[in-house]
Amino acid sequence: MIEEVQKIQDLMRAQGYVTDRAIATTLFLAMQLKRPIMIEGQSGVGKTEVAKVLSAALGAELIRLQCYEGLDVSTALYEWNYPRQMLRIKIEEQEKRTVEAKEAIIFSEEFLLKRPLLRAITNQEHSPVLLIDEVDRADEEFEAFLMEILSDFQVTIPELGTIKAEHRPYVVLTSNRTRELSDALKRRCLYLWIEYPYFEKELEIIRNKVPDVPEKLASQIAFFMQGIRRMRLAKPPGVAETLDWTMSLMLLHRDHLDRAVVRETLGALLKDHNDVSSFSDESLDALLIESANGLDQEKIKDRPEALADLIGRKALGC
Repeated sequence: MIEEVQKIQDLMRAQGYVTDRAIATTLFLAMQLKRPIMIEGQSGVGKTEVAKVLSAALGAELIRLQCYEGLDVSTALYEWNYPRQMLRIKIEEQEKRTVEAKEAIIFSEEFLLKRPLLRAITNQEHSPVLLIDEVDRADEEFEAFLMEILSDFQVTIPELGTIKAEHRPYVVLTSNRTRELSDALKRRCLYLWIEYPYFEKELEIIRNKVPDVPEKLASQIAFFMQGIRRMRLAKPPGVAETLDWTMSLMLLHRDHLDRAVVRETLGALLKDHNDVSSFSDESLDALLIESANGLDQEKIKDRPEALADLIGRKALGC
């Protein structure tokens, strides 16, 4: 079993996703137990990417349902193609069929528009990966409906009857905790919380996603990110911002961090006006003090959390 967990971890790394044992173990258990995974964490930590990478690693279709306030069943499950049905009704007026036969044609699968949930249930070839993204943005009524679908992966369409999944999909739900999800939904899932990456993990992510980045710059960026997330920010930068910032610095042909280049590229890092305006030179200097010059890689490996916490406290004026 441990070998299977390692295999999943290797498959994900082969797809460019730097994972750890906890994520790989949760994925393994979810696949074996046929249970959905509920992934929570701050924005930008790679929750959605788990489903994308799992799909690529398994060679399975990725079906995504993006949740939002007001999402209803017809948008998520199915609806009838009314324009085509009306056209077919006109054609059927010339045909000598019984009313029941005409209804069977008009309300056949040919005129059914499958939305993400029904597409996942009716996949005939293999188990797809169903990503239900930002489920916390949907209404509680939709959440209740979703629990029914996840319970037995079948749906009843009045005109067609009950449709049950031949290949049960692998389900990944993500949440940014904009509202508390019901305990009933969580009990149906395996739970995974993804933190911001620690220094070594973020450094590996940078190297993996931006392979041409100079080693010194990659280390400085990873260390800088550890410190900035300890500041009192409305929207701390996630891994996506780390990679955007790294690529921005590469495009500017920078090989190290300094005050000027950080100021010039702050828009790739901070996405809130108050965070940008409150980011003082003192805070910036505190973040650069250990990373701009004389960055000792072995020293960072020995105590990355302690050093980053020191930078965070300096930036806060502690």
